[in-house]
Amino acid sequence: MLYYLFTYLRDTFHLVGAGVFNYITFRVAMAIILSLVISLLFGKSLIRYLQRKQIGETVRDLGLEGEKQKKGTPTMGGVIIIASIIIPTLLFARIANVYILLMLVSTLWLGLVGFLDDYIKVFRKNKKGLAGRFKVLGQVGLGIIIGLTMYFNDHVVISREITQGQNGVYNSTEKALPETFERKDDKGVAHTYVNVRTATTTIPFLKTHELRYEKIAEIFGKDNVDVTTPILYIIFVIFIIVAVSNGANMTDGIDGLATGVSAIVGVCLGVFAYVSGNYVFASYLNIMDIPNLGELSIFIGAFVGACVGFLWYNAYPAQVFMGDTGSLALGGIIASLAIIMRKELLVPIICGVFFVENLSVIMQVWYFKYTKKKYGEGRRVFLMAPLHHHYQKKGYHEAKIVTRFWIIGILLAIMSIVTLKLQ
Repeated sequence: MLYYLFTYLRDTFHLVGAGVFNYITFRVAMAIILSLVISLLFGKSLIRYLQRKQIGETVRDLGLEGEKQKKGTPTMGGVIIIASIIIPTLLFARIANVYILLMLVSTLWLGLVGFLDDYIKVFRKNKKGLAGRFKVLGQVGLGIIIGLTMYFNDHVVISREITQGQNGVYNSTEKALPETFERKDDKGVAHTYVNVRTATTTIPFLKTHELRYEKIAEIFGKDNVDVTTPILYIIFVIFIIVAVSNGANMTDGIDGLATGVSAIVGVCLGVFAYVSGNYVFASYLNIMDIPNLGELSIFIGAFVGACVGFLWYNAYPAQVFMGDTGSLALGGIIASLAIIMRKELLVPIICGVFFVENLSVIMQVWYFKYTKKKYGEGRRVFLMAPLHHHYQKKGYHEAKIVTRFWIIGILLAIMSIVTLKLQ
């Protein structure tokens, strides 16, 4: 909103200094600062309100050290995170941008699903919360929205350079928009570009670093590729959103773990958004040039600021828990960002902590059922799942577990950023 206001003041009244809102870096900085302020101030007020209303966490007896002290800690703190993301984004981002709209929908959509789950647990006193099938239905619904928009919307494009003597370096089967435009390189030489609408993703570590979903769809027959490609793409988008949002939900088991890891992932995705949305960096790094993607940096700045601000109250010993309101929203945001940036194949690395936490639960359940069927007695791979509880059972203090998981998250983020050059 402020972007449009100051643009109007600059163009109409020639207001001095109004042009600073044209700079993405300025608006990112403002979004981070405002999200921190909102989360710190609003967080304190919300915690007091939740305490007055006795909206506390019901802790299951899992035999873990320190779990009894957590009983009654205010929950549903994910509202703090969501508010700290939405408000700065509305103020500093260009709301008409299709990617910003998608991220606002993603945040509110899964935030609402998580809120319903927390509401049933806290106010209806039902420990099971929202039925699992409804959670999955909500995740699938978001996947369909993201998938359809990314595949069919004419504003979701990639820029391709048209080289002399060719139809273009872009694949002739890609849906090129009719308009062409020119850009000058650092030597002042003009190059002609065209925007194409294509379902393409990035393959990390390979020189031929792009993969078009049409190539995968051709496995099911070249005659029906126009039908199978969008279906295949949407199914894959749904899978990513369900996996990452559940992974974040699993990770939110000890103080500060999911919040800190999400902030680290957010910084990594912020780097991707900025370089992919800037054709100079995209050309230099030989990565996809995605027009208007840089605007997502404002949303990501608010996201990181919200996580860091919430961490002030969520770090050990936690004064508030985010609940499913926060954890499902965080996972949905990260998954949607990865898909929009066409980095979905990097998710196992970028979200490595979420991936391992999810995998530990799958392994534990599968092995228990397998051994029970084979030997008549269920056996376990870990002392307890998700993985962070395994280390708690081994006697590690939760603050040490969280710090080490953060370190692993930082290493994975660095590895992900390095892939920009390793191709």
